[in-house]
Amino acid sequence: MQTALQITFRHLPPSPALETQVRSSIDELETFFDGIVSCRVSIDAPHHHQHQGGLYRIGIDIGVPGDRIVVGRSPDEHSAHEDAHVALRDAFRAARRQLEDYVRRLRGDYATFANRTT
Repeated sequence: MQTALQITFRHLPPSPALETQVRSSIDELETFFDGIVSCRVSIDAPHHHQHQGGLYRIGIDIGVPGDRIVVGRSPDEHSAHEDAHVALRDAFRAARRQLEDYVRRLRGDYATFANRTT
């Protein structure tokens, strides 16, 4: 990666465990596609005034040559996102799928990209 990874924690203190998970996930994406230029990840904790367990918001912005891959995992999508690690895992899975689509477009594999159902 040309630019250093940026990890932002909002409404929660920095977590070495979450940071390790983010770095591991980025390393995995870079083994799939080594052309990643930059990456910003934001981890937004639930507000403390909620009566039930809050859901984490994860934002991932990956810079690739000529494009950006942006993933935002909204808390209303999965109740499992009460766990920051699960929310991160799901967000990076979505980023992986988008990165796979980007690589297909680079290779000119438009038929596979157009027929993708997920």
